[in-house]
Amino acid sequence: MAKIIGGLAASHTPTIGFAFDREKQGDPVWAPIFEAFEPLRQWIADKRPDVLLFVYNDHVTSFFFDHYSAFALGVGRQWPVADEGGGARDLPPVEGDPAFAEHIARSLAADEFDLSVFQERALDHGCFSPLSVMCPHEPTWPVKVVPLQMGVLQFPIPTARRCFKLGQALRRAIESYPENIKVAVVATGGLSHQVHGERAGFNNPEWDARFLDLLEQDPEQLTQITHAEYAALGGLEGAEVIMWLVMRGALAAQVECKHRSYYLPSMTGIATAIYEPVGQGMSAAAVERHRAHVGAQLAGIAQLEGTYPFTIGRCVQAYQLNRFLHRLVEPVQRARFLADEDMCMREAHLTDEERGMVRERDWRALIHYGVIFFMLEKLGAVVGTSNLHIYAAMRGETLATFEKTRNTQALYSVAGKDAGPLGWDAPKR
Repeated sequence: MAKIIGGLAASHTPTIGFAFDREKQGDPVWAPIFEAFEPLRQWIADKRPDVLLFVYNDHVTSFFFDHYSAFALGVGRQWPVADEGGGARDLPPVEGDPAFAEHIARSLAADEFDLSVFQERALDHGCFSPLSVMCPHEPTWPVKVVPLQMGVLQFPIPTARRCFKLGQALRRAIESYPENIKVAVVATGGLSHQVHGERAGFNNPEWDARFLDLLEQDPEQLTQITHAEYAALGGLEGAEVIMWLVMRGALAAQVECKHRSYYLPSMTGIATAIYEPVGQGMSAAAVERHRAHVGAQLAGIAQLEGTYPFTIGRCVQAYQLNRFLHRLVEPVQRARFLADEDMCMREAHLTDEERGMVRERDWRALIHYGVIFFMLEKLGAVVGTSNLHIYAAMRGETLATFEKTRNTQALYSVAGKDAGPLGWDAPKR
């Protein structure tokens, strides 16, 4: 099973990435930053974790306030660098681990942590600023990354205690994963700083030292502090250190601090730390109980003939095809598809198999592949195929046969005013 080999903590101020990209290692002003990160870099090289579970917050780069979640788990295959306004940094994308991420999501949901999941979003300096100095990356990164984006910018935000409990739930999730992988939990953000208003530039090195002491020795005390108290002690933006409690909660009750550093060059107290758990992980019996707990909600569903839950795994597999079909809600994309659907599908980089299923209107095959029904419904509305035709085709029946199982014989779809007259063409399969 998976094993948590340690917890890493690092500030994620963009100045770290700035100094790295401009090769400031020898500059006396910037050199302490690189010295602080060198032990983390060496620890990763020595311990060789397979996955870094990266707890960070996006800075309104890839996430905006049209949909803002407390906890958003990245389940995609790859994570590119975000453009934050001045062009993306010259770093390669880092590989994700969808299977591991899906297990974490299922475990957290079983433990009643409601979270959103995301794919196809770039990661900003909250992740790549520390990562770029923690790992070599030419030509590729030596580890996979599963990002956990924390919504800590728009109040209300999760409490410090909730973050600590999330870490404890993450420990159960990680240690119950059946693959033999080594995982390090990385917490980013902080320490004390405020970047807005008349209080901009506030720092509190004394509090930063006290916070690091408590994080190692008595994290429960930190869970009792309110957001206002965190802001008073370390600045409003510095209150993002509650993310460090996620990492600490994922470790054992006792930890050994292998490294700790602190440097305040300008706006943010930059800290790094390495913690290794003391003691054993979950027992074999506890792991089996938790796996049963994780699987309880869908236990037995595989025996329901013709039923295919839309899981994260199916979503990741068919993401590009679902994304393509979803774009049919855009009038311009609909027009392009109707004018030349094969060219439209090739431009979307759909595979030969995916293009064939769409071209043949093979509704059953699309479902088996991992397309969610509501994308079939949208495709049907565009090409003039009713919902009833799709239902019948999925059952392997004619429309007339299917209609005999209904109380009424009414054809319908989600087509709106722009659809034009529908011919209710019979599906090809």
